Amino acid sequence: MSVFSDHFIASLIDDADARETRLRDLLADELPQMPPVVRDDAVIATYFLALRSLTLEKAVKEIAYHATSGIKNPPPGSLLAACTAESAGARAFDAAGRVGLLRIAFPLQMMLDPEGRLTSVDLLHTLASAVIFDMYENLDARLLAIDLPEAVLQGFPGPAHGPQGARRLARFPSGRPAFGTILKPTAGITPEEVGRIVASIASWSHLMFIKEDEDLYPDLPYSPVAERVRHAKAAIARVRDAGVESGLVYLPHCTATPHRLGDLVEAALEAGADGVMFSESFAGGAVRMIREAHRERQPHPPLIYGHNAGIGVKTRGGIAREVVDFLARLDGIDFRQTAPIKVGDPYIRPFGREWRASEEILSRPLPGINPVMIARAGGLDQGNLLLNIDEVEAQGRLDSVLFLAGSAINSIVNDQGEADPALGIAALAELLDLRESGAVRGVPPERHLDTLRQAARAAGHHALIRALDQRYPNR
Repeated sequence: MSVFSDHFIASLIDDADARETRLRDLLADELPQMPPVVRDDAVIATYFLALRSLTLEKAVKEIAYHATSGIKNPPPGSLLAACTAESAGARAFDAAGRVGLLRIAFPLQMMLDPEGRLTSVDLLHTLASAVIFDMYENLDARLLAIDLPEAVLQGFPGPAHGPQGARRLARFPSGRPAFGTILKPTAGITPEEVGRIVASIASWSHLMFIKEDEDLYPDLPYSPVAERVRHAKAAIARVRDAGVESGLVYLPHCTATPHRLGDLVEAALEAGADGVMFSESFAGGAVRMIREAHRERQPHPPLIYGHNAGIGVKTRGGIAREVVDFLARLDGIDFRQTAPIKVGDPYIRPFGREWRASEEILSRPLPGINPVMIARAGGLDQGNLLLNIDEVEAQGRLDSVLFLAGSAINSIVNDQGEADPALGIAALAELLDLRESGAVRGVPPERHLDTLRQAARAAGHHALIRALDQRYPNR
């Protein structure tokens, strides 16, 4: 085994999260210093750039040349000029003018289709082009924001349902925390096993949503997506037949290549799926394609879960997470994962300012565009769930958030050493009982887990105690 010096190894390691935090703190102060630009004839893109030799103002010419018309000095008043980008403002952070913020107006003349519409693919291949991210001149580049004229914005479909529509579809009452879960095991399971998993949890009144994992491929010989849907929906129907009032929705995973995607989605919907899930980060245009194809579907269009597995490839590569989420919302996703709040180090991204920006862009009012139902997921469990419910409720957003617990439901082990989803559900139900009792209300986050354990023991909540012991064995 090769052994390298500590100094050399340290040179290979960069704490990108620490740098991202510093940059976002800086941008929070500096971006408001740039006056907003509103233009009906252009898309305005805002960048952070660090350049080797060019100034920010001179970089505009290079970007306009490579990303728009390919002409450096188009004749004034010509079509070429109308299809050439131009500066919409700059703010340098250094004396040389090479590091800072740059706004560029990309003309709609070069973009809009005959109906005056755009797609997220259109925007990204121009605003996040090679001249921004592949040129050696650019030490660093970040696409921070995209501002669209209202007329263009309203050409996007947006979510068919959003939070309120999803609740109506699931017949889920307002004011009740909405839970979802993810099938586990996440791969290597048959349709019959899917049915058994769903049957074991479908009767819980707080469960609104079940989705498959992105690692469960849709077109498997031993587990085709349509058969998985049939078994899942049959399990839900049996629960209803037993007298449990449930509108529980089931979303299978349908990410595939374009030539198979439409057929797989149709097969899932014909089998009774309430919607579909895509790994949207790696299926450019898929959400928009399905959203448009089923825009007028009766009795309702399918729900779309825009799974963001792999989003870090884009965000760590230079596109701000809120830009990726903004475009996914415009394309038509109904659900989007962010991350749960927790004590200590984050488990997954986003966190901090990035997390707040992501949830804000998914929720902010946009003319003619529904908001997205935020799915707090990724390490959400019995030890931090109440922190998230209380935080969301304090903001008046309880109806707009889905609490998505995967392992906290499907991986809790029973006395026989087997994963027991029913035990995970029982632990969550006991947790909500404690919330109603007020036993842990008002406790500071750093004392939340210890107080929760004490309250669970005092109440004799054995399923919750078991879940906490398994999720937090060293606390």
